[in-house]
Amino acid sequence: MGTLDGRLALVTGASRGIGEHCARSLAGQGARVAIAARSESDLARVAKDLPNDPVVLAADLALPGAGAELAAAAIEALGGVDILVNNAGVSEIKGQDEMVMRLNYHAPLETTKALVRQMSERGHGSVIHMSSVAGATGVAELPTYGATKAALDSLTRSQAAQYGKHGVRINAVAPGLIITEMWEEGRKTPGLAAGLADHIALGRWGDPREISSVVAFLASDDASYVTGQTIVVDGGFHGVTAWGDYL
Repeated sequence: MGTLDGRLALVTGASRGIGEHCARSLAGQGARVAIAARSESDLARVAKDLPNDPVVLAADLALPGAGAELAAAAIEALGGVDILVNNAGVSEIKGQDEMVMRLNYHAPLETTKALVRQMSERGHGSVIHMSSVAGATGVAELPTYGATKAALDSLTRSQAAQYGKHGVRINAVAPGLIITEMWEEGRKTPGLAAGLADHIALGRWGDPREISSVVAFLASDDASYVTGQTIVVDGGFHGVTAWGDYL
């Protein structure tokens, strides 16, 4: 038996990277998962080997109102939603501040608000926002991206206070440097990947499965007394000084 047997989950940005692995982890623990992203073909690739009769929902969460529409579609397809993973997001895009804010902050806010009422009526629910260590530290090249993630961290605490009495837990996961498609080009820059790894206490970049396993924990009853938290999963990158091999 899995820790999420019988649960119904919606994962956004699930066509690749961390979102895909979140969908796989939740389904592997017994949840029936609805996966959402813009590309139906990529979603179909993910869904084809997911257990528990997955649902594919194409959605562009950068559009106003798309979060509420997606929530309604997920409820109709699944019959309800117990677990929401707000993973869809985008990195810094020059000249596109409003779009970055829309996708990274407004869409999770909208989707959560549209789903929390039926979670409350069901007497339980778990929402996991995908934050970033950039939300807790300044990154010169990522001012808008970092601001959206800091806003998500604050939203996590506020929503936890608002919905806790209804049995709904709200948490966030803040990844550090993870090997995903988002970093595919950057990691080709000579010396960049190794140089950044030197500043990680564990000495290596993370794997998406190391994020999805934490998401699956927060979604489960094993985390029944955890809410309002941003869990940093970064191998000791933020908040830990790793000066390299100087001893």
